[in-house]
Amino acid sequence: MSFPIVRNRRLRGNAAIRNLVRENQVTVNDLVQPIFVTHGTNVKSEIASMPGVYHLSLDMLKAEIDEITLLGIQAILLFGVPDYKDAKGTSAYMDEGIVQQATRFIKELNPNLLIIADTCLCQFTDTGHCGVIHHHPITGAADVANDASLELLVKTAISQAKAGADIIAPSNMMDGYVHAIRSGLDEAGYENTPIMAYSVKYASAYYGPFRDAAHSTPQFGDRKTYQMDPANGREALREAESDVVEGADFLMVKPALAYMDVIRMLKDNFDLPVVAYNVSAEYSMIKAAALQGWVNEEAIVMETMLSFKRAGADIILTYFAKDIARYLKNS
Repeated sequence: MSFPIVRNRRLRGNAAIRNLVRENQVTVNDLVQPIFVTHGTNVKSEIASMPGVYHLSLDMLKAEIDEITLLGIQAILLFGVPDYKDAKGTSAYMDEGIVQQATRFIKELNPNLLIIADTCLCQFTDTGHCGVIHHHPITGAADVANDASLELLVKTAISQAKAGADIIAPSNMMDGYVHAIRSGLDEAGYENTPIMAYSVKYASAYYGPFRDAAHSTPQFGDRKTYQMDPANGREALREAESDVVEGADFLMVKPALAYMDVIRMLKDNFDLPVVAYNVSAEYSMIKAAALQGWVNEEAIVMETMLSFKRAGADIILTYFAKDIARYLKNS
């Protein structure tokens, strides 16, 4: 059967019909708002490459948390910008580290707000890499030592859970990181703390503004020996499968916009919730174009978020979360 019997426009005739048959929608429950916390007092410093996103000291967090709560956002992703860095990222797993302090402070403000703690060393090492460095005994070439880094990541995860983090989100891409952290959390008595695995994290050019925000640009080389090659899709299934077997509770794809095919692959192949990370450059490109008047910011943001949902994302980490919550309230 075909035209004129079939008329697909019948289901687009007015807003009510379009709402009735809509396959995907974005709600405030899908959103996670990232926050950057730092040391000092009275710090609310806008990140130049990310308009509307700030470094916040602890004393400035209350206004941010109150706003997030009022908007109905139920989860945040917490990044720390420390005042001390060393070769082993010591401040990542100190009880008085900035993430640990911020977690305790936020839980006092709003115990019901889900805190997802980024578990990595890149902000805390003086090299800007996601683990400790070893040098080849013959060539002297420097690379990240996988297994030695796992020990420090486990310490970081336990310290974050101890501080009150609800979900541990390891973004380091070391082999075996989910198994190591799951075992460490269980042994420390945090067997009910979920792991949001950065299962498929590409060595992407879309992270530039984030590295400004987190002060985590590698001081030498790059991260291509541990983050994924953007050319590879099937490899994403191997990475995700490893995390599933090791005990992950969520599977993330990062970045999201250029990798929606990968989001769909994970959705079709695994039963765990799929997380899309709408990363810094994806945010900044839209913000920059909107500031120039070249695009309708609200329309393009919401279309992008719908695309992530259509691709299979259950959860969206995005710097637009507060903006989206406002759009939804106003609509």
